[in-house]
Amino acid sequence: MDRGTEVGADSGDGAAQWPAGAGRIPLAVVVVDRDGLVSHWSMGARRLFGVEREDAVGRPAPDLLPVSGALPDGPETEPPLDDYGPYEAYDGLGPDLEASLGGRTAYPTAGRARLSGHHPDRPARPEAGGERLDILWWAYPLVGPGPARLLVLAADATRLHLERGYDDETAERIAPGFTRHTELPASGELARRLPEILPNMGPGLSGRIVSQVLELGYPVLEFSQYDRVPVTPDWGVPRRAGRRPVETGTTPQGRPVAVVPVPVGAEHELEYAAVRERLEFLNEVSSGIGSSLDLGETIREVTSAAVPRFADFAGTHLRAAVLAGEGFPDGPPDAHTVMHRVWVEHNDEPGRWDDTVPVGETFAFPEHTPFYKCMVTGEPVLIPRVTEELSGRISGEFEKRDLRPLITARSLLIVPLKARNVVLGFMVLMRRPDRPAFDDMDRTTGAELAARAGLVLDNARMYTYQENVADTLQDSMLPQVAPRMAGCDVATRYLPGTRLGRIGGDWFDTIKLPGSRTALVVGDVMGHGLNSAAMMGQLRTAVQTMATMETPPAQLLRNLDDLARRLGENYLATCLYAVYDPIRGEVHLANAGHIPPVLVRAEDGRSELLDLPTGAPIGVGGVPFESTVVRVSPGDRLVLCTDGLVEVRGADIGDGLAALCESAAHPAASMDDACDTIIRALNTRGGRKDDVALLMARLNGVPAGHVAEWHLARDPREVARARRLIRGRLLEWGLADAADTAELLVSEVVTNAVQHGDGDRIGLRMVRTDALLCEVTDDEPALPTLLGAGTHDESGRGLRVVSRLAREWGASAAGHRKTVWFEQALTPPRRRG
Repeated sequence: MDRGTEVGADSGDGAAQWPAGAGRIPLAVVVVDRDGLVSHWSMGARRLFGVEREDAVGRPAPDLLPVSGALPDGPETEPPLDDYGPYEAYDGLGPDLEASLGGRTAYPTAGRARLSGHHPDRPARPEAGGERLDILWWAYPLVGPGPARLLVLAADATRLHLERGYDDETAERIAPGFTRHTELPASGELARRLPEILPNMGPGLSGRIVSQVLELGYPVLEFSQYDRVPVTPDWGVPRRAGRRPVETGTTPQGRPVAVVPVPVGAEHELEYAAVRERLEFLNEVSSGIGSSLDLGETIREVTSAAVPRFADFAGTHLRAAVLAGEGFPDGPPDAHTVMHRVWVEHNDEPGRWDDTVPVGETFAFPEHTPFYKCMVTGEPVLIPRVTEELSGRISGEFEKRDLRPLITARSLLIVPLKARNVVLGFMVLMRRPDRPAFDDMDRTTGAELAARAGLVLDNARMYTYQENVADTLQDSMLPQVAPRMAGCDVATRYLPGTRLGRIGGDWFDTIKLPGSRTALVVGDVMGHGLNSAAMMGQLRTAVQTMATMETPPAQLLRNLDDLARRLGENYLATCLYAVYDPIRGEVHLANAGHIPPVLVRAEDGRSELLDLPTGAPIGVGGVPFESTVVRVSPGDRLVLCTDGLVEVRGADIGDGLAALCESAAHPAASMDDACDTIIRALNTRGGRKDDVALLMARLNGVPAGHVAEWHLARDPREVARARRLIRGRLLEWGLADAADTAELLVSEVVTNAVQHGDGDRIGLRMVRTDALLCEVTDDEPALPTLLGAGTHDESGRGLRVVSRLAREWGASAAGHRKTVWFEQALTPPRRRG
């Protein structure tokens, strides 16, 4: 801590019985955890011991604090420095600090120590004459939840001598000790001010420590066996020239004690000290907030920083649009602006504010309140004391809640949280009635606190907004894959990268093809960020277009490579393209520099990496691509993924591929469970930074009995035959309800083939899966188009009928032939009887 202690000067009537300045000394506050490491190191500790906070926290406490044993006969017979190291205990007052640090005492201890010579982590102290520094210390064992084990308070006895004017004899008689705070005058005031010794700890830790300090004994300075002066907060007022001589005062028991009267010009010194204290407070707050770009965490840091040092209550409200990451708000807030209470911090009894001002509440603030005034003007609102009349008026503006018991007689300060001169929200600060009211200097301090907080919040808001934009862009570029395709079930997973921005170029896709076939695609654009995502969108669109044109796998990758080189020099990507034919039981694959897929055989559960010609990445150019045909059986699973799943920095990618094979073969109740098993297995290796795309297809096949094929002559009489064939087979399959619609649709498509096709033969195929698929193939490559038929036209309506009655329909050309297909939804067959 960066404060010290003072008796009486500003502690209320009871405390005024003590002479001003008698107990005022700088204090250091150190908290030691259960492992003996420093977990809290105040600014006062930095000043006293000369070690920066970042260098002290996490280090063993004995390395930084005076822990040696007591001297045998006082300062005149002190041993050489080498006997005790840089720290020497002094005066033999009770157990040494080492016992407390080691956890060997269950009661509070106090003592004196001397710092001599130059400690490696402590710069020379000119005020100590460069030789020695006397230290007073108090140690409190801590119990209860949390890692804190010991609280250590330390003070500079040398500074007490130099700045307070105590002579050598008086200074030698001063010793640290403990007493019940109820035994001292103004005990209630001392108990109230004790939390000020523990700044920046938060109400949870400081409240627990305060309760134990009050129970174990209040820290005091002992001038004799009966005269004890309590330690209370000090703002570190510097002493200037014009000091009056040291006088003598008395304690309430009539004992003499040294007194330092208020020096000449003290009012200016107090003002200077207050300004310095506020600057130190703002600097500490600035260094303590903004440690995270998470908007919620930043708000909690900002709110907690104000309590208890600056206020007893702090509540932060943000515009709901800002919290939702919807971008920078347009214009100032008004009566319709919805505010969200993000966080509340206070040092009142737990739960007191929860029902009346709950965290997470969203509402518009009433116009005739100081909160609304701050919100719309963008200026701080200061109310030194909330009177009962004002409290009633404010409470009356809020329906179904009574704020009067919480705000009456408190001091209220409302400061706006602004960024780029636009109000993002505001912070409500209050002090209890027994604490000095907010003044103009506090208003300035609060406004500066809010300004710094506003900047940090705006940074977190922009980060949240950019993350939302990136996530939305990434989600929009990934397809909505149907879990069931003709003859196969599909499951997918996408994991964004852990790098800042989280947007990348990995993608997957499934494309429905004629003949009940399905194209499976996985690709990975090299690099990350918006450029990679934009390139991914272009390549994915190109793959979809070429796939629906029934481009063979190797030729598709060749075309994609040409496209990438035309788009730019830096367009590089890997891609794996596979076409599954469930009727033939075959998968046609082509690879462009991508990691090979894994095939899990249903017969024995064995998994294998498919040995494919690797090919060069898309965009390299001049390299041929080859396709491979793999025979598969019903129930086999094909796993395609990007290298982010198997590649870890510093590890062999072969280990990742082996882990992929092992996890893919693991039995799973569903496709989703199988994907999750793979993700969990490979994510446990750690070190993943790249995004991940995973696509798994269970190749169910189509039984031969669910496929019917016929060859028709290019003759108008074959249209009636086609209708009879379709109805007869649907009756055999128990799908009589679908027969009428199927007859009509087949009639229209076959008629088009007869009238507009070429060649002598027409192919008709019907496939039963979870839907009814019909395909008509002829020798005319030109694709059909929808025509606008007039009222009196006798033709031109066939494809419109198909478009209206079919669930889906389409056409594709391959070579000199074309196929027109439609898909008809099926209703479950009726039960007989």
